[in-house]
Amino acid sequence: MKVTVFGGALPKPGDPVYESAYELGRLLARDGHTVLNGGYIGTMEAVSKGAFEEGGKVIGVTCDEIEDWRKISPNDYLTEEARFSTLKQRLAYLVNECEAAIALPGGLGTMVEISLLWNEIAIEAKPRLPLILVGMGWQETFEAFFENMGRFVRHEDRELLQFVPTVELVPHLLNGMKHAE
Repeated sequence: MKVTVFGGALPKPGDPVYESAYELGRLLARDGHTVLNGGYIGTMEAVSKGAFEEGGKVIGVTCDEIEDWRKISPNDYLTEEARFSTLKQRLAYLVNECEAAIALPGGLGTMVEISLLWNEIAIEAKPRLPLILVGMGWQETFEAFFENMGRFVRHEDRELLQFVPTVELVPHLLNGMKHAE
């Protein structure tokens, strides 16, 4: 299964979020999943490294606009690169190519990625798929959103999001999905 992993660029080796992303990459590769991610630093590097070291396929989705803005290069743990000119093209590929998606802690970009994919699933522009958000930060963020904007968010749309406290629980959700097909 192609699994897109969203997450922040700030975590560095030794940071608990980086280490969790590394473990997630390892777990996904161990279970035979192809990992797609933004292809650069932070959680993208960590999940790539974990999957790569486990012998998995890692597709880094990169773009000129990011590299012009941040002056970085793709990380060293990609087995393939999907390169685009714009951030919008990059985002479209990450959303369109996945069969499941996982969001690790992140910032503005991660929130955009979650929101776009969630909306596409909600309006049935994309088939229903697991959208798993890891960490209490996401659960607390969305609980506040539902509390404050609840009448605008249908109950069935809320159910499209799955919250887990740690990456170790992700394989159980993905494996449960494989058995349900």
